[in-house]
Amino acid sequence: MRFQVKALKPGAGVQSFVVDAASQAEATRLAGEDGFAVLSVSQLPALAARAARFPLLLVNHELLALLQSGVSVIEALETLTEKEPRANIRRVLAQVAARLREGKPLSAALKEQPDAFPPLYVATIRASERTSALEEALQRYIAYQTQLEGLRDKLINAAIYPLLLISVGGLVIVFLMGYVVPRFSHIYEDVGGNLPWMSRLLLAWGNLLHDHAMLLLTVLIGVVGIFWLAVRQSRPAAWLGDALWRLPALGERIRLFQLARFYRTLGMLQRGGIAIVPALDMVGGLLAPALRDGLASAAQRVREGMPLSTAMEEYGLVTPVALRMLRVGERAGNVGEMMENIATFHDVEITRWAERFTRLFGPLLMLVIGVLIGLIVVLMYLPVFQLAESLQ
Repeated sequence: MRFQVKALKPGAGVQSFVVDAASQAEATRLAGEDGFAVLSVSQLPALAARAARFPLLLVNHELLALLQSGVSVIEALETLTEKEPRANIRRVLAQVAARLREGKPLSAALKEQPDAFPPLYVATIRASERTSALEEALQRYIAYQTQLEGLRDKLINAAIYPLLLISVGGLVIVFLMGYVVPRFSHIYEDVGGNLPWMSRLLLAWGNLLHDHAMLLLTVLIGVVGIFWLAVRQSRPAAWLGDALWRLPALGERIRLFQLARFYRTLGMLQRGGIAIVPALDMVGGLLAPALRDGLASAAQRVREGMPLSTAMEEYGLVTPVALRMLRVGERAGNVGEMMENIATFHDVEITRWAERFTRLFGPLLMLVIGVLIGLIVVLMYLPVFQLAESLQ
């Protein structure tokens, strides 16, 4: 979530800026760590928070290419600023370059732009400054973000075919009920006679849809709009997320997807040189509320000296495969690399499940839609069949 913070800083006056945090209290704490005396904190609406998305992955690719060519960081940022046609992105890059010219570290300059650079990215850059390995940090973040987006794209592609079937089938059914069925109703009124009760019910629904089409369309748009705005808010979204988590098969896959992203992020931070306890604190916002409390408790147990694998097992943050691999990583001293291997293993599992689900659900959905359309057609022509039998 994102919060608009108004705060007072000695020598700088009152400033207003945006902070990424899991709660209002955390946003206040983060601002206080930077030397601000917080005056007010308010949560930004989800639509406002997503209004202008900074192309972080693309900028990383371009920045890495310039650095590998021997260009300094400031010159690289100035080059990206000059070539960027979008004013909001150009302004962010120019402000980061200006802070570097003032002598600030790159991580501090990035932290002043929370809308563009998330805390995980800033932490990765800060860790690289200790070892002067900026290019390696950029490569690591690019690989991390590419893998996350690759998994997301696979899941979206798997959902496109069922959504397309539902859309096309729904439009066909609406056309039959709202246009074709009412015209058959007029024919049967002229002919007269007794109609089967299922045909009468179908004709009644068709006439209702035809006579009140605009009203029903307005109500439908209103319901969809209200639902869309509701799920963008924190409480309704949390309620919907909890409902999805309770579904037998889907809930387990959502949990696995959350854990895979958690493992990959934690592995990237570990390989970047960030200690395990601060890394655990930083990745809490990636998990759903159902797992976030467990992560906080596990982080506290790790602070007390408990091994990471034991703490995560105690609070349900590992799968059987992840637990075994994590213990091997602890013995070998490569927890970060093993976390990324765990994430890759589960990414493959999630992708395979999505593909199997699509292969099974697509034909079943097509069968259901075909049966519904066929039933409508049969009920429309059923009186004609009965009339033909009576004439024989």
